[in-house]
Amino acid sequence: MGLLDGKAAIVTGSARGIGRATAEMFVAEGAKVLINDLDADVAEQAAGEINGETAVFAGDLTKEGAADELVKAANDAFGAVDICVNNAGYTWDGVAHKMSDEQFQAMLDIHTIVPFRVARALAPSWREAAKAERNEGKEVFRKIVNVSSTSGMMGNAGQVNYSAAKMGVVGLTKTLAKEWGQFKINVNAVAFGFVETRLTQAKEQGEEMTTPTGEKVELGIPEQMRAMASAIIPMGRPATPEEASGPVLFLSSPLANYVHGQVLNVTGGMFGGMYT
Repeated sequence: MGLLDGKAAIVTGSARGIGRATAEMFVAEGAKVLINDLDADVAEQAAGEINGETAVFAGDLTKEGAADELVKAANDAFGAVDICVNNAGYTWDGVAHKMSDEQFQAMLDIHTIVPFRVARALAPSWREAAKAERNEGKEVFRKIVNVSSTSGMMGNAGQVNYSAAKMGVVGLTKTLAKEWGQFKINVNAVAFGFVETRLTQAKEQGEEMTTPTGEKVELGIPEQMRAMASAIIPMGRPATPEEASGPVLFLSSPLANYVHGQVLNVTGGMFGGMYT
C-alpha cells in the first residue's frame, strides 16, 4: 500500500529537478502523475522514464488559458485530480536598480500568477465534489502544495523579482487555505533553501534557458556563492531533489490532512538567505 494509492496528481515543472523527484516519489507511492515542462521533448522523455502511469502536458503555463488546459488534460487522462503541486519556475537574477519591468514581471507570472490560475481552474470541480461529499457525510481531502523559497521568506540580494514572487506564493497559500478549508482542500507551501538543481549549479558551467518571451537567461549561481551558501547551512550541504520532494509528499498525503495554511521550511536549518 502506498501513501497515494488511487490518487491522481498534477506536478508542474516535473521533467527535471525537484519536480521530477516529486513525480517519481508520487508514482512510487501509487499515484498517477501529469508531467509538465515548457519543452515537450523533455516532458515526454521524463514521462517515459518514470515507471508508472503518467500523462504529459507541455507548453508555456504563463499563456492565457494554459492553466485551464493543464487541468483539463489531467482530468481527461485520469478522470479526476486529487493533488496539485505548483512547482514550475526558474530564476532570472539581477540587482534591483538594473532590473527591467519584463524581468520582474516574468518571475511574478510563473511563480505567483500561474499557481493562482491553476488553483482557480481546479476550484469548480473540487468545490462541487466536496459539497456532494459533505451532503453524504464524507470527508475527502484534496491537496495543493505550492513551492516557495527562503528568498521569499527572508529576501535575497540579487533576487528582488524572485523574492517578491515567492512571498506572493505565501500569501496565495494562506488565503486559499482560509477560503477552501471548508471544502477539505488542504493548501500548504514548502519554502526551499539551497537544493542541488540546474538553477543552483555553478553559473560557470554556462547553461542557459530560453524564457517564454525568447530571452536567454543564464542558469545557476557563481561558484563562490555556492561555497558560501553551503558554509551557512547547519547541515553542511545543499539538499538533493529527493530530500526536497519528501516534504512535498508528506503535505500531499493523508498524513497531513490537518496541516493547513502552513509554510514548511526545508532548508537544512538555514533561514538567513542564500547569500547573507
